[in-house]
Amino acid sequence: LRSTASIGPISLHMGEYHNPGNNFVDERAPPKLDNIRKVSVIPLVFLIFYEVSGGPFGIEDSVQAAGPLLAILGFLIFPFIWSIPEALITAEMGTMFPENGGYVVWVSSALGPFWGFQQGWMKWLSGVIDNALYPVLFLDYLKSGVPALGGGLLRTLAVLILTVALTYMNYRGLTIVGWMAVFLGIFSIAPFILMGLVAIPKLRPSRWLVVDINKVDWNLYLNTLFWNLNYWDSISTLAGEVDNPKSTLPKALFYALILVVFGYLYPLLAGTGAIPLDRERWTDGYFSDVAKIVAGVWLRWWVQGASALSNMGMFVAEMSSDSYQLLGMAERGMLPEFFGKRSRYGTPLVGILFSASGVLLLSWMSFQEIVAAENFLYCFGMILEFVAFIKLRLIYPNAPRPYKIPLGTAGCILMIIPPTILICVVLALATLKVMVVSVTAMLIGFILQPCLKHVEKKRLLKFSVNSDLPDFREAQRENTMESSLID
Repeated sequence: LRSTASIGPISLHMGEYHNPGNNFVDERAPPKLDNIRKVSVIPLVFLIFYEVSGGPFGIEDSVQAAGPLLAILGFLIFPFIWSIPEALITAEMGTMFPENGGYVVWVSSALGPFWGFQQGWMKWLSGVIDNALYPVLFLDYLKSGVPALGGGLLRTLAVLILTVALTYMNYRGLTIVGWMAVFLGIFSIAPFILMGLVAIPKLRPSRWLVVDINKVDWNLYLNTLFWNLNYWDSISTLAGEVDNPKSTLPKALFYALILVVFGYLYPLLAGTGAIPLDRERWTDGYFSDVAKIVAGVWLRWWVQGASALSNMGMFVAEMSSDSYQLLGMAERGMLPEFFGKRSRYGTPLVGILFSASGVLLLSWMSFQEIVAAENFLYCFGMILEFVAFIKLRLIYPNAPRPYKIPLGTAGCILMIIPPTILICVVLALATLKVMVVSVTAMLIGFILQPCLKHVEKKRLLKFSVNSDLPDFREAQRENTMESSLID
């Protein structure tokens, strides 16, 4: 924080957790806007759904990689190994820190501002890489009808127009994005419910049991599962925009978890059980062919339309998370003050522009490179989250946790061991090219944070901490004093 004329110089390192309300209020800190419409539980469920899933589009590769049995078991068991622990940690930490910035604030509070910034850099970059995929996939679904969209100037122009249009929707407000996610979610799930009902007479349960361990592509299999079942923590960066987050966030995560798992297993069981297996055909977009075989051309067109629109839902949900993360980092003094600027709709204007620019710059990457690179960066970010979660449990046991995982600290450590092992496996399976690109991106973060700190020291840009943000340490002291008085 900068010093004022009436108060002597006050030192605060960039991103350090601080409660300025004890002595003074920094009037230049970005104000909280009380008139912003908050997100309720139903839109929040579908925002989480699109952060994590968006429907079964993209899970076809799991059948090609490992066959029906391992694909079904993967989407049945993997949520217990990864999704449920990540969702539980998000519920506890998100209610402990009900503000924009989410996991960045968790890591910063536990491990210090340097690692908090690294967490923000890796997760933001991972999210932007992920988001670069969706305009490309949307056009891939349309190019069969419009061949000119397969490449060249028209495709480039279409990516630009689509990105600008969806970015404008984010600019107009999170409430609009949330209800758009509800509409798109219902439209995307409905054709698969119909496909499953029509497929019932054609189901052959023996087809679900096909497996050949010697012909499993473990890299493709694990990356497909991981990509389709992660990012539960992304919603934490929107906690400051949620109506009563201490109650709403855990409920929304629970309902979204059921929706996501059902949205994968139901069409997977219908598709693999209703038609003879041809593993080579199970690639991206094959569900539209399954729909045609099971019910006819009309359902194929619906699945293709739902798939294309689902990419729009994932784009706007991911951009919301990425842009509000930058706003939250600015409110904690980790980024220059201008990142905390809100539009007249209450949205993070600069954060949206930066995230959109990143999407356009990365849209040239291939699908496989995008998935592998984002998974690599995401894994390192999750390791920091796990460490921060356990450390906060140990050093701040009395801090308010409106939702607390019903396990002791030892139980929580046991809970995160399987996902940590999975992270190590995913990292070990990465190609050399992906490792080099990802490690280079991480090293940029190591350089960027000291550079920003130098900029702050030289007062080339303004950094400030929002005085309205909660101080969990003060709340911990109050809880400790209350416990002492009771004793």
